Amino acid sequence: QVQLQESGGGLVQPGGSLRLSCVASGSTFAINFSGWYRQAPGKQRELVASITNTGSTSYADSVKGRFTISRENNKNTVYLQMNDLKPEDTAVYYCNVVRLLQSSWGQGTQVTVSS
Repeated sequence: QVQLQESGGGLVQPGGSLRLSCVASGSTFAINFSGWYRQAPGKQRELVASITNTGSTSYADSVKGRFTISRENNKNTVYLQMNDLKPEDTAVYYCNVVRLLQSSWGQGTQVTVSS
């Protein structure tokens, strides 16, 4: 089983930047998918960015060119660099990994973009 701990959320002004981190512990070998999701109040959870075990990345259209997902395998950590943040990026951000067809979630970290 994989345990996930997110950090790095907070309050930022429009146009600002944040970097989210997700540290995995437990059975971390054979993770083949890592993703960042977000859920705004009254909305469904959506996939923001993902990275596979081969390094292939994918982004939601709404964040392309502004967000970057990356990972450090030796630290079992996945990052989400968020630049040029907008008020509509406000949400709880969740880390997710899939290992051997099992999905694990973090507890979420709040990102608020407001002036």
